[in-house]
Amino acid sequence: MISRMGQALSALLLGFTLTGVPMFKAVAAPPETAPAELTDALEQIQTAANAQNLDGVIRFYGPDFTNTDGFDREQFSQALIQLWQQYPQLTYRLELQSWEQSGGMLSAETITYLEGTGINGGRTLTLEAMVRSRQQFESGQIVSQEVLSERNQVTSGENPPEVTVVLPEETSVGAAFDFDAIVREPLGERLLLGAAVDEGITAEDFFVGRPLTLELLAAGGLFKIGTAPDQPDNRWISAVLIHEEGTTIVSQRLRVR
Repeated sequence: MISRMGQALSALLLGFTLTGVPMFKAVAAPPETAPAELTDALEQIQTAANAQNLDGVIRFYGPDFTNTDGFDREQFSQALIQLWQQYPQLTYRLELQSWEQSGGMLSAETITYLEGTGINGGRTLTLEAMVRSRQQFESGQIVSQEVLSERNQVTSGENPPEVTVVLPEETSVGAAFDFDAIVREPLGERLLLGAAVDEGITAEDFFVGRPLTLELLAAGGLFKIGTAPDQPDNRWISAVLIHEEGTTIVSQRLRVR
């Protein structure tokens, strides 16, 4: 069963827009010029997330919060609890990339880095993730969120495969795209099992596991050609690679426009 934790990461981005700051032209500004209201809010939510303080995080999300994956405020809370249960040792690091004000609403683009460990079935799992997103705030709370790019990796075992992924961040509707997951180290006599998974990213999908069928790989990785859906969408493209010394699952968001 492939982990659904990656989709929680999309909902856990820590970027903000605030009201009550001076009006500026709607041009992205560098982070060092951000108003104190924005930087203070970022610091507070990062601190709350690192303390796994649910109330401290949720208070920054408006009652009508929505994001590109269909999470509302309640679903976001459930996903956050589930993520913290699976990864009780989780560290957040938030970087503000740019901000702008337009029409009385402040937006911010952020990158969130997550690192942590957890236990599943007696195995230690190590998570590394990066999510870039843009958020809108109103009256001090996040009202909407757009995930721009996302990648996460979960490993287990003493020496899991080191993997390089080749996948575009964005493609056109109906277009073919390459998806390569290349094992960097020599395999020697070790057998390599793997699977590629292409699935939707929605709040409903997050809470449903998916069966996984592995195949014996003749080459040092997965080399696939996919076809984007014929409608705009967000897809979750994953590679699962297993050998006798460990397992690596790498997932990346593909935006279809």
